Amino acid sequence: MTQRLDVEFQSGGITCRAWLYLPASDTPRPVVVMAHGLGGTRVMRLDAFAERFSAAGYACLVFDYRHFGDSDGQPRQLLDVSKQLEDWKAAVAYARACPQVDGRRVVLWGTSFSGGHVLSTAADLSGITAVISQCPFTNGLASGLALNPVSSLKVTALALRDQVGSWLGAEPVMVQAAGHQGEAALMTAPDVVSGYLGLLPPDAQGFRNEVAARFGLQIIRYFPGLKTPKIACPVLFCVCDTDSVAPAKPTLFHARRAPKGEIKRYPDGHFDIYVGEAFEHVVKDQIEFLRRHVPV
Repeated sequence: MTQRLDVEFQSGGITCRAWLYLPASDTPRPVVVMAHGLGGTRVMRLDAFAERFSAAGYACLVFDYRHFGDSDGQPRQLLDVSKQLEDWKAAVAYARACPQVDGRRVVLWGTSFSGGHVLSTAADLSGITAVISQCPFTNGLASGLALNPVSSLKVTALALRDQVGSWLGAEPVMVQAAGHQGEAALMTAPDVVSGYLGLLPPDAQGFRNEVAARFGLQIIRYFPGLKTPKIACPVLFCVCDTDSVAPAKPTLFHARRAPKGEIKRYPDGHFDIYVGEAFEHVVKDQIEFLRRHVPV
């Protein structure tokens, strides 16, 4: 039987909260460190993946970033690339020191925006055993161009207003994470609203479909895919061919530059891969990758 414990760790002096999945075993098992994408929290289907990995014999540490979900941090909904990368490093440090898992064998698992974070983290940290990067954000410019032009202008205006306000100590100006065409939102493809909000469980409470708008000035300058040549460990890239948020073409370019990269392609959209038959296909491939490179 798998145990799921509530744990916490510090990142930048702020408490991040996480689930620690422990499979039934007489010995500590390799640990998969996991977090969600843009504005997402761990309740948005990450438990489904962690349960499958645990059933296959892997421990999992599933955390919320500072300012999001159950983790602390003010102001709320502050999405900052540097802070989130610090959270990843803090989560890895916690996993490596945790006596209940095999901290010598740490796997990074990211999806969408965090699919880019795990590439950056694996390139920057030594000793990562393997990486799984699912429908990953690799190119800020490509994702920015995928945004509806009217929405892009509205987001930029709010981002400038929020950034100036932050320098003056004002409350954050918010922008939707998922919205419809022409709205001020960071994602506006036709499948975004139903796909993104559809990841929430029926009993979800406190979720906010918004982030501090200043993030709109960061996203187009973030290119985690450029770091793939520096990743020494095996990397599984799970690429959705019809991805409307993180376009497949730049992802495939960067994936092919990883020294030990493996590519799996799916005829699915960005949000399809979390549920139903598409989920079954991708989680099966991910477990097969783990068994080859990080055997329990």
